[in-house]
Amino acid sequence: MRLTTRTNLALRTLMVCAANSGRVIRKAEIAATCNASENHLAQVIHLLARRGLVKTLRGRSGGLTLGQPAHTITIGAVLRDFEPCLPFTDCSNAGAKACPLSGACRLPSVFSDALDAFYAKLDGVTLADLMRDNRPLHHLLQVA
Repeated sequence: MRLTTRTNLALRTLMVCAANSGRVIRKAEIAATCNASENHLAQVIHLLARRGLVKTLRGRSGGLTLGQPAHTITIGAVLRDFEPCLPFTDCSNAGAKACPLSGACRLPSVFSDALDAFYAKLDGVTLADLMRDNRPLHHLLQVA
């Protein structure tokens, strides 16, 4: 399983905002820190703002800040927002390419249980947990 670039960038953006709390961060600063395209980052910021995870400020001194306290943002919730469907198999795919084992195979149930456990673990981790006592990460994400 791989996270999309969009999800990875969303998590990095949230970490940059958390590392620079109390400061408005510009999109260009995040792009430079995360080695990302400003255009791609703009799409991610838009989705983060729609979900209330960041607040955006327009204008000359604009940028973004966390939209809620870091201890309330769970990694599981961010992944659910950005990866709405994490299929492991195409078991339920109807039509000509339907799996011939459908209805007898137990893999879909096993994968579903594993995905539930995956999210349960990530629901127990907050943005604050990632940042707490992590000087190397704070150092890497500090914006000048």
